[in-house]
Amino acid sequence: MAVRVQFENNNEVGVFSKLTNAYALVAIGGSENFYSVFESELAETIPVIHASIAGCRIIGRLAVGNRHGLLVPNSTTDQELQHLRNSLPDSVKLQRVEEKLSALGNVIACNDYVALTHPDLDRETEEILQDVLGVEVFRQAVAGNVLVGSYCSFTNQGGILHPKTTTNEQDELSSLLQVPLVAGSINRGSELVGAGLVVNDWSLFCGTDTTATELSVLEAVFRLNAGAALPHQSESMRTALIESMT
Repeated sequence: MAVRVQFENNNEVGVFSKLTNAYALVAIGGSENFYSVFESELAETIPVIHASIAGCRIIGRLAVGNRHGLLVPNSTTDQELQHLRNSLPDSVKLQRVEEKLSALGNVIACNDYVALTHPDLDRETEEILQDVLGVEVFRQAVAGNVLVGSYCSFTNQGGILHPKTTTNEQDELSSLLQVPLVAGSINRGSELVGAGLVVNDWSLFCGTDTTATELSVLEAVFRLNAGAALPHQSESMRTALIESMT
């Protein structure tokens, strides 16, 4: 199920929240409406945790996680870390990471099995990713952008990439990740697909500016509608989307 939502008139939902198959994090200080959208969709299946990281609300850009674990930057306070530890399911590992590229959500994109990372990520961080999140790590750029967490988003079902990703690159990434991928946009033409949405294997939240065409591409590639057209069948939609942006 795909839902449109805003955080205080901001469409960049992926900046202020983090969603996995085991938990959801939402930034503190948002409107009650923002929380209620998440809780009505998710509360029966996974915990919705109100949190901040290093006193900031941009938790979606600072943290990275999947159903196995959650990594937060070194600037996270002890109090915040304790709150997260108390709120997360017992099966989820939590670790603070010493990393110069401290906006982990911008430089790492992952599902429950594979992670794409910024080419300059520390070797120690790569090992922590493998241990805590249980993923295979690939250093990669998306359409020439090293901030892979900002320009792509994928689950165990499928994924979306920067709209200018070439078909060769889509095929290469698709074989790396072993999920179908499409190039597309979010929030009426925004290239920041990672920052514009949060998604897990059964639900998706994006900004209210997202068009019906963008939404149908998202629902198809993330398999959110049983029997929806698969990505290669939504070619005409994607073409229309790219044409409208160029």
